[in-house]
Amino acid sequence: MPLGRAARPEEHRGLAALLVGAGVLHVLRPRVFDAIVPRWLPPSQRFWTLASGVAEVGTGLAVAHPRTRRLGGLAAAGLFVAVFPGNLWMAWLWRRRPWPYRAAALARLPLQAPLVAWGVRVSRAAVPGG
Repeated sequence: MPLGRAARPEEHRGLAALLVGAGVLHVLRPRVFDAIVPRWLPPSQRFWTLASGVAEVGTGLAVAHPRTRRLGGLAAAGLFVAVFPGNLWMAWLWRRRPWPYRAAALARLPLQAPLVAWGVRVSRAAVPGG
């Protein structure tokens, strides 16, 4: 998905749903996500799990609303860049797990680029001021 392609009118819906869904999962099932947050990151793994969940929900809602879609798309792109080190950490942690787990962890890494592009496209397609 090249950055230059214009977003389809409904494309923001999928991005909003992905973000809100992921954020809700972070809040409802935090233990799953705590395990991939580095233990040495202050103040705690749970803090970062919940904070990222709230950020995802907030960003998804911003993408969903016409007045905040332009900023929401940029925030989504930034969020996808920000979580990339966590995906690297997960790939490192899972390096000795059975191959399906390793494959899943490694597959997440190149998927960040199209997610960043998606956020940028949605932002570019948004009508200023909604």
